[in-house]
Amino acid sequence: MRTAFVIRRVLALIPTLLLIYTLTFFLMHSTPGGPWDTGEKPIPADVQERLKAAYGLDKPLWQQYTDFLGKAVRGDLGPSYTQRSRTVTDIIGDTFPVSLQLAAIATLIAALVGIPLGVLGAVRHNRPLDYLATFVSVFGISTPAYVVTSLLVLLLASKLHWLPTSGWDGVRSPKVIIPALSLALYPMAVLARYTRSSLLEVLRTDYMRTARAKGLSERSILLRHGIRNALLPVITIAGIVLADVATGSFFVETIYQVPGIGRYFVQSITARDYPVILGTVLLLGLVVSVMNLLVDLLYPLLDPRIGSRS
Repeated sequence: MRTAFVIRRVLALIPTLLLIYTLTFFLMHSTPGGPWDTGEKPIPADVQERLKAAYGLDKPLWQQYTDFLGKAVRGDLGPSYTQRSRTVTDIIGDTFPVSLQLAAIATLIAALVGIPLGVLGAVRHNRPLDYLATFVSVFGISTPAYVVTSLLVLLLASKLHWLPTSGWDGVRSPKVIIPALSLALYPMAVLARYTRSSLLEVLRTDYMRTARAKGLSERSILLRHGIRNALLPVITIAGIVLADVATGSFFVETIYQVPGIGRYFVQSITARDYPVILGTVLLLGLVVSVMNLLVDLLYPLLDPRIGSRS
């Protein structure tokens, strides 16, 4: 793999994050209302003006844009409007590790179940295991995460009393099961579907028939030639899907009351907490970009020809 390829992809993160910041900033400021218009008790107009001056919201929009961007480049995301004693960096530092742990468990479940299920569906084509893989794929893709979370809470927590109804005590607690399963279902279904489709196509190629003609065992053919070649398109979609797991836990965390960055992001949108919104969007944009970069770096490991063309 050439170093220049890696450098180009890393440098491409800069305009990507700048575009994400620009779109978020102007969309956020174009929404009617402000950070102190959403409370139950109205704040007097003179107090609102003093608050705007204290946080720099009385400046022209272009100056607010450049001021926040300049500080963000230096790692200063500013204070929160709703929790004035805490900075955005403190909030992200407290909430993002929780979301990351939850996403890691969900990703592990999705990969360990989805890929083998897709392989079994392809190997046992038009048999019961294939029908099971297809059913899981259709159900997982068509059912939103907030519906799955609500159903699991209703069944496993409220009816059967096997698990707690909400909360978070770390990855070793039973409280991780419901949110992790809810987040894992969609990527598991996608991985199973694409693995099955890709492997079916590979199993029908000429070089697979040649390997069988040479007398190689089906297991050897599947492991050495089939799965390895079938994983290339699967990894392409896996990078996007698994990035969604890390960044798309808003509904699951809110419903199950997990103190992660997804839940806090929803609260910050409701409260118009501009620095938290911008800091969170930039972080999640960076996570998605890094995941896509890692996918590109994995290609040459599966197919060295890609590295030689880079």
